[in-house]
Amino acid sequence: MPAIDSLQRQITTAKELQSVVKTMKVLAAASIRQYERAVESLAEYNRTIEMGLQIVLGYAGSEGHNFVEIEPAINNRLAAIILGSDQGMCGQFNEQITHYAINQIEQLPIAPENRTIVTVGARVIPPLENAKVAIASSFNMPSSLAGITPMVQELLLQIEAWRQTQQINRIILFYNQPSSNTSYTPHTLHLLPLDRTWLSNLQQQPWNSRTLPMFTMERSRLFSELIGQYFLISLYRAFAESLASENASRFAAMQVAEQNIEERLSEFNAQFQQLRQTAITEEILEIVAGSEALAQSGEIANG
Repeated sequence: MPAIDSLQRQITTAKELQSVVKTMKVLAAASIRQYERAVESLAEYNRTIEMGLQIVLGYAGSEGHNFVEIEPAINNRLAAIILGSDQGMCGQFNEQITHYAINQIEQLPIAPENRTIVTVGARVIPPLENAKVAIASSFNMPSSLAGITPMVQELLLQIEAWRQTQQINRIILFYNQPSSNTSYTPHTLHLLPLDRTWLSNLQQQPWNSRTLPMFTMERSRLFSELIGQYFLISLYRAFAESLASENASRFAAMQVAEQNIEERLSEFNAQFQQLRQTAITEEILEIVAGSEALAQSGEIANG
């Protein structure tokens, strides 16, 4: 029965793999929800930062100062940060964001020698190298919520170094943003220059109460501190959304894998039943043939 034994081993292996895939689906689903909650928790803090900017910009405007107009002039130097993954089994997650980022960068009127490309996640590096894109530096992608804040702080230091030493004033972030539990879309976040329309709207927006808050810190310093917090929130949200998208892609990949395994198991079980039936039939035929042979030998002996 070597064929049946081999098939039984294949069925056992497929069931073990099915169990692993189901576990990965559960973990991916739990991770998606965890990162979604992290993004949701930022909403109130983001609103607080915007209210602070609204007050600072409002006072500045009433006194003839306009922070919206003092943004440094834009030069032709770009830093692009591409968020991918360090882990696999997430479909075309890294290839899609890489292809999207390259297309977006190529549309900018900035020469390749003035572009600084930074990757977060080892698996976006090969697609970029295949496209002949030079990578200035790379970082590991956080694998949990606890790792996001240190990574954001490290990137903020890197951004400040770019501005001080390389006079880079245009910084763009490319990452995947979840659109459902199993899908995502590439997204662009312009960190610098600051969105003047957004700042102008905050400056002109009326305060929602009759009493205006006061502040004692020097105005330009407070503005810089608030913008720093805005950068922190924006980067944290981008990382959380990218990780949620990665797990959404992994969840979808595991769904496909689970379906393929189920189909394969059905085939194996059908083959197993067929082989078992064939083996049983052969055994019955052997018994019948043996009985007939014994009967014939008995008749000959009696005769």
